[in-house]
Amino acid sequence: MPNIVDLFSLDAGVLEMFTRGSVIYWLLFVLLRFAGRRDVGSLGVADLLVLVLVADAAGNAMSGDSTSLGDGMVIVTTIVGWSVVIDRIGYYVPFTRKFLEPSRVLLIKDGKINHQGMRQEHFTRGELMEQLRIQGIERIGDVKRMYIESNGQISVIKMSNPDKTGESTLED
Repeated sequence: MPNIVDLFSLDAGVLEMFTRGSVIYWLLFVLLRFAGRRDVGSLGVADLLVLVLVADAAGNAMSGDSTSLGDGMVIVTTIVGWSVVIDRIGYYVPFTRKFLEPSRVLLIKDGKINHQGMRQEHFTRGELMEQLRIQGIERIGDVKRMYIESNGQISVIKMSNPDKTGESTLED
């Protein structure tokens, strides 16, 4: 059985582990940022990365096959650190938000489907109707605005005086 000092020793060194954690974090951040929101769901890209990468790094550090808890601790700290840095940059430097997180995309405006927004998000007509039904919307004409938000969730603003003659969301 190894002694406690050996468990916390660094096999690869702080700089190497920081570099490895940073490179993987930023690679995945860029890939997921441009992959599209619907694949991420209600988690933001940075949140998803932290969740997955920390679980993996912590799992490796906790397993008996790993030789160093210290290496895992450095990687976990690096991943969480980058997440905090990105959140702070987005908050304190507003113009960076357009690079760090996608903006919302308009899918319906005043009861009319915005085909450009649908194409941009690769959102099919069937998916649009499904989301409207989930929101309890019976007709497209009932919708003032529908957006796919930066985190992938759908938001719907209903018309105050809906048009009852619009296209039904119940038809295929």
